[in-house]
Amino acid sequence: MFIEGEFLILFLLFLIALLYSSVGHGGASGYLAILSLTIYAEYDSGWLKQHAWALNLVVAAIAFYHYKKAGFFNLELAIPFIVASVPFAIIGGFMKVDGAFYDTLLSITLVWAAYKLFRIGGDFSKEEIVAPRIAYALPIGGAIGLMSGFIGVGGGIFLSPILLLKKWADPKTAAATAALFIWVNSMAGLIGAKASGQLVIDIDILLPFIVAVVLGGFLGAKYGSENARQSLIRTLLVVVLIVASIKRISYILV
Repeated sequence: MFIEGEFLILFLLFLIALLYSSVGHGGASGYLAILSLTIYAEYDSGWLKQHAWALNLVVAAIAFYHYKKAGFFNLELAIPFIVASVPFAIIGGFMKVDGAFYDTLLSITLVWAAYKLFRIGGDFSKEEIVAPRIAYALPIGGAIGLMSGFIGVGGGIFLSPILLLKKWADPKTAAATAALFIWVNSMAGLIGAKASGQLVIDIDILLPFIVAVVLGGFLGAKYGSENARQSLIRTLLVVVLIVASIKRISYILV
């Protein structure tokens, strides 16, 4: 069953931006989830991921501003991941994915993200945090960049869990790093789509979406940068991602 009504769609996009920005994410996987439950699910996969990237640029910028202002950004940690990811995100954005393969890949991504978000928890002390070696950061950044461009997300759903599970960053530093990483990779994906002649941004549809996510992104990022506990947010994200993945799988089976 599709979600119907422009207001309801905008409210859900607002909610996704609110939730994702609170943990430093742009929300692309959530926007894809919501759009997959609406009439926009009938649009080309390129249209879906490009509009998700555009919304990512807005929300990730807001999230980065708040987390950096709060003193949680570590440039030395972020640079290796970003430098390695950009060229691969452009390549991924250049690639065109259609049909059942795209639906399967997106469903797997959403389930994977839900699982990782569910598993992350606990407190991090400064003694536990050890910055990754460049030899580890570069290939991880490149791999995430390629997947981000290919699927249509900013990569935060991959990077944040890795940073936390490897104890390369505490939750808020991971959020700040993910926010910049997401912004850069979303822009790289759009550049790749433009270079390949596949850019199909619909401004009339996008503008109301932007208004909704700006409001949600501001409130969520402000909350996230000032409050440590994210258990409720992670639970809600898990629910949204699982519902969306089931819906995408249903398209394959029909």
